[in-house]
Amino acid sequence: MVDAVDTWWGGRRLSALLPSLFLEHFSGTSLVAEDADGAMAGFLVGFDSPDHPGESYVHFVGVRPDARGSGLGRELHDRFAAEARQRGTTTVRCVTSTVNTASVAFHTSIGFEVEGVDAPVAAAGVDDTDGHVRMVRRLTD
Repeated sequence: MVDAVDTWWGGRRLSALLPSLFLEHFSGTSLVAEDADGAMAGFLVGFDSPDHPGESYVHFVGVRPDARGSGLGRELHDRFAAEARQRGTTTVRCVTSTVNTASVAFHTSIGFEVEGVDAPVAAAGVDDTDGHVRMVRRLTD
């Protein structure tokens, strides 16, 4: 999964956003989708918040470039939300880059709302020059 990230994003170094500890500790709440040949077509890394009962967080979603536009991203989010709801979640949160307007539009189209925008962080060892859009999806019956 980690190896696919930089390839799927055209060589952008995004794999640092997906450290192995996420896959070790959140595999039970994360999802992998395979195509008909058994190859990974997409994934969602998410978890239930230990500090905010009733909230879950989607950390990273990836869909293989040739599978984009097929509805797989929506399917992964909907499945995560359904499973999280069964665990008692009423709110799902995620963050995307301010420059990734396609991501903001996608998340809005599947029921997320913009909750706020964080300014870029300028600190030693932090490579965040874009800022973040905080998004929330309320799970209702």
